[in-house]
Amino acid sequence: MTTGFSAGIFPGQGSQAVGMGRELSEREPIVRDTFAEADAVLGFALSTLCFDGPAEELKRTSIAQPALVTMSTALARLLAARGETLDVVAGHSLGEYSALVAARALAFTDAVALVRRRGLLMEDAAAAHPGGMAAILGLPDADVIALCAEVAAAHGTLVPANFNSPGQVVVSGATDAIAAVRVAAKARGGRAMPLAVSGPFHSPLMQSAADAFAAVLAEVPLAAPRIPVIPNVTAEATTDPAVLRDALARQITGSVRWTATLLAMRDMGVHAFLEIGPGNVLVGLVQRTLPDAATRTAAEITAV
Repeated sequence: MTTGFSAGIFPGQGSQAVGMGRELSEREPIVRDTFAEADAVLGFALSTLCFDGPAEELKRTSIAQPALVTMSTALARLLAARGETLDVVAGHSLGEYSALVAARALAFTDAVALVRRRGLLMEDAAAAHPGGMAAILGLPDADVIALCAEVAAAHGTLVPANFNSPGQVVVSGATDAIAAVRVAAKARGGRAMPLAVSGPFHSPLMQSAADAFAAVLAEVPLAAPRIPVIPNVTAEATTDPAVLRDALARQITGSVRWTATLLAMRDMGVHAFLEIGPGNVLVGLVQRTLPDAATRTAAEITAV
């Protein structure tokens, strides 16, 4: 059982993998039931795509998003049943929905339906406004912000999308701008790695998705969470449903302020972080940002 002040952190798109949840669902009824709930809400066998693939289908934005919320929620439910407790939660981009479910602010079935719609709208926006994302490594945040402004002036939309950890900022924007920033980052002593994503997420090129999604979100009940949640766009803990709803609407085009989120958790007294989802991407970001913090993954706890 967790002791001390601990945070649950939930990963976003990109952490999905074929096979996730298969073995756990075979031996844990709570996991099996969670996947069955998602299948019923969506009207298709999401569980089969998670357990057996194909990978190309699972990584589609409109499939990966409900798949990850389902996997993370299944793990959160299993951990809670085993006595794990959390004092604050946050999620990286899509993971914010899993965090809200864990904090009892958002019903799981509503979350699955929401992120399915979110993914479809993001796919449509990406088709209408092609672009991409790249990780900029080895430069201070301020330099990346300035670099985005410089490149955008000549090559089209380019913005900081994810402030992941000191020295790692993901930028998002138009295809030409992504190509140009790779050259410009190298000239400044950093490097840029293009990411295998299907669109310019967390950028103004997603505005059509954000506008349509805000209308969908307005119809979904959102309660006060039982523990504080730190939204991506504010990096400030809150239990106010109005603030959380506004943050979700802004998140599609806004930056994921993950470094600031981790620092906010530290300032709240958090010293232990538990990544609740497939993989360990967020644990790596914690270790780079807060090297003295204790980290665990759900996979470590739930392994037989």
